[in-house]
Amino acid sequence: MKSTIREAKVLKRKLTKWFLTAISMCMGTIATAAMASEDERFAAAKSRLEAGLSAMVGSAITIDRVSATESDDLIEVAIVDGPVLYATRDGSFLLLNGDLLKVTSSSVSNLSEERRITDRLALIGDLDTNDMIVFSPLEPPKAHITVFTDITCGFCRKLHLEMDDFNRRGIEVRYLAFPRGGMASQGAKQLATAWCARNREATLTSLKSGVEMPLNDCEGNPVAEHYALGNRLGVRGTPAIVTSDGQMIPGYRSASDIASLLGIE
Repeated sequence: MKSTIREAKVLKRKLTKWFLTAISMCMGTIATAAMASEDERFAAAKSRLEAGLSAMVGSAITIDRVSATESDDLIEVAIVDGPVLYATRDGSFLLLNGDLLKVTSSSVSNLSEERRITDRLALIGDLDTNDMIVFSPLEPPKAHITVFTDITCGFCRKLHLEMDDFNRRGIEVRYLAFPRGGMASQGAKQLATAWCARNREATLTSLKSGVEMPLNDCEGNPVAEHYALGNRLGVRGTPAIVTSDGQMIPGYRSASDIASLLGIE
């Protein structure tokens, strides 16, 4: 009887050891399969991102490595001779300078910028052109640009010197006020003077040419409204040019560059 009990205990120990070994082997197989599956997903993401980014910049982009992160949703993407970026695990979406980009094997589209374009067109479209200072071509315009401007800005003055060239090319220039120094600045008072003048275009041109004149901050001028709008749209300096299709161009661009961008011969 005692022999039978001992044999049963031995058998139980053997079965337990076998079971634990089997479980360990099974878990190892599962872990290996999961690792292989993750490596395959990373390889697919790497391929998608390299193709999409290369198509976006017009030259070959090589990814050094793709690594997991503590997030279940994001991977770390290290570009050869470039920055470290973060993307979704399948490489379909990429975070770049705070923007969300959609990636395919042939292109990259900036979803954040598409949303900003929609907002720019809607917000600027709600403005009355009578509250702008507008320089129009003699013939019906082929296109227009909206420019956040400041009297104290050197590149704003440079752009204004090309007004005849803009108009000759069929481009209407619509000015909005954006005093870089804020609403308490001298620039804000000068902008108000232009908007309060009987001849706004001539007054703005004179002020940008350095002509001194009495300041006039008349009631109801739209400078504060324009300044608030510029801040809402992310304007950080002047000139800031918004094209008729909603693109934002920071800084000075020549009349010929703008015409080319707008597809005007």
